[in-house]
Amino acid sequence: MSPRKLLIVALGLGILAAPLAAHGQPPAKIPRIGYLVLAPLAEKPSPERAAFLEGLRELGYVEGKTVAIEYRSAGWNAELLPDLAEELVRLKVDVIVTGGGGGTPEAARQVTKTLPIVMAGGSDPVGTSLVASLARPGGNITGTSVMAAELGSKRLELLKEAVPRISRVAVLWHPRGVGRLEWQQTEAAAQRLGVKLQSYEVRSADDVARALETMSRQRPDAVIMFFDPLTSGYRVIISDFALKNRLPTIFGAREFAAAGGLMSYGPNIPELFRRAAVYVDKILKGAKPGDLPIEQPTKFELIVNRASRES
Repeated sequence: MSPRKLLIVALGLGILAAPLAAHGQPPAKIPRIGYLVLAPLAEKPSPERAAFLEGLRELGYVEGKTVAIEYRSAGWNAELLPDLAEELVRLKVDVIVTGGGGGTPEAARQVTKTLPIVMAGGSDPVGTSLVASLARPGGNITGTSVMAAELGSKRLELLKEAVPRISRVAVLWHPRGVGRLEWQQTEAAAQRLGVKLQSYEVRSADDVARALETMSRQRPDAVIMFFDPLTSGYRVIISDFALKNRLPTIFGAREFAAAGGLMSYGPNIPELFRRAAVYVDKILKGAKPGDLPIEQPTKFELIVNRASRES
């Protein structure tokens, strides 16, 4: 074969081989995020999940294209959380985001002490021994927390200002995490304002039913309920009870006011989820969770339900 023919054959083989080699390259690996929540996951994203996804988009992450998200929900059954967290670990996600507390960061920490965990609106990470401190968490957990100074006191002050006549106030709260801190704050404010508190610890639907039955007999003047992912599932029942019995209420999240309560005062929860996306980005770029300080809320919302006030 002449040198000219050899050159033509070689060029032809090179042209054929080039697309085959390119086609045989594995697709670029995209990061995977585990998203673990206590509340059910609806087809339409909740305001919190929508804020988290928007935060990711602002940082250049597009779900399904440049990042994959594995969603897991316990559907209000906290006992399922450890198994769901373990499943995410087996899937080899790069980071687990725990949404809204409710035992989710504890469940994730239970199954891994190395995989990064980002709290989105966690409760009391120091009080529950998840981290060493807010400034230097150490370990594999960081993120945002709903903890805020004097939040419980402020709610009682707002309620007393709106309804000066109140003297006996029922408090429904979950005795873990930030709930215990807010109870202490509320007790201090009650002594200062001359208000007697009636404490109702709520851990389950049965506790809610018992609390409402007791309140029907004890007849408080108003109701306070702290925010907790578990208790938020009962907001409609509690709001309906308060409306029926004409009890002024103040809750820890705007969803309670939307369900019929008089007022709500608390952190902007979607903003805490948006900020969690920043932590995810930093970790995917090589930062260690233990070196990232935990953020506390800086934005608070006072929501007044005018329909409830006029009823």
